Amino acid sequence: MQQGCWAGSGIRITGIGHYFPVDLVHNVPQRSGGERFNAIDQAVVGQVDVRTRGVAGADETVELMAVRAAEHALREAARDSGDVELVVVTNWTDRQWVPELGPAVAAQLSAKALGFDLCGACTGFVHGVQTAAALMSTLDLRTAVVTCSEQFSRRVRPGSKGELVVGDAAGAVVLERGAPGATGLIDSVLTSDGGSASTIYARRPEGWVTSEPTLVDRAVTGTVRVVERLLTRNSILMADVDWVLPHPGTDPVHRAVREKLGISPEQFVVTMDSRGNTSSASIPIALSELWQSGRVRRGDLFLTPAIGAGFFEGGLLFRL
Repeated sequence: MQQGCWAGSGIRITGIGHYFPVDLVHNVPQRSGGERFNAIDQAVVGQVDVRTRGVAGADETVELMAVRAAEHALREAARDSGDVELVVVTNWTDRQWVPELGPAVAAQLSAKALGFDLCGACTGFVHGVQTAAALMSTLDLRTAVVTCSEQFSRRVRPGSKGELVVGDAAGAVVLERGAPGATGLIDSVLTSDGGSASTIYARRPEGWVTSEPTLVDRAVTGTVRVVERLLTRNSILMADVDWVLPHPGTDPVHRAVREKLGISPEQFVVTMDSRGNTSSASIPIALSELWQSGRVRRGDLFLTPAIGAGFFEGGLLFRL
């Protein structure tokens, strides 16, 4: 019997969208395999399997990409912006003091909605959906948009191996609350461990992401813990899950997670090879592209674990 915190709430994802920058960068094989990188780069990134990655132009701001992804999701949901009562924007790669992006994104969508920002680093999508679901339940809201927009290319040290594995993009979902008991969002978990904050960070003045070699083990352990918690709490097995869409880490993380949890390659979906690591946008854009591929059937069960700097562990369990 399902024990998820959202089971029976009637909250479900009804639209999924994405936005990719116009500029698509192709990694040169000689560069990704022939240059010498420092030991931390090598230990964390491993083999570079990213073929292409988006790099936002000067006019492709975080705000613009968030709006475009949200518009796409609303079209997929067959909803007008006037229906939207809540807009949650997740971003950490190009944060500003004030004003927050959320109100501006809501205004550009012509949505008379509460808009605000969340961070949570690479767990931002989980954080955004969980927060939106909580507000929808307590404030009697019917429709919300969660849009995740990142310019990760700005947050890696030029010339580092990390530059080859990150990209810019935005992904969004529309959440609607229908009749209680309707199939949709089942469960979510999100925890933090500040004691592990030094594992990966980006600090002033440059703001380049810095990772310790222990990141791989910490990411694998956290991802496995999230998955096992969601499975156990909802009395399901990995075999019951149709799709696992993790936040994409690196090649060593992916291989270790699949092996430890017994996830088949067909179940495991990341867009790392074509999009790179796009932080909080990674899961919703992978979901959007998977949905558009025609491989998903109504009622399929999804599990989306993520690890974020800070240090956050989180995940969602839901049906489409």
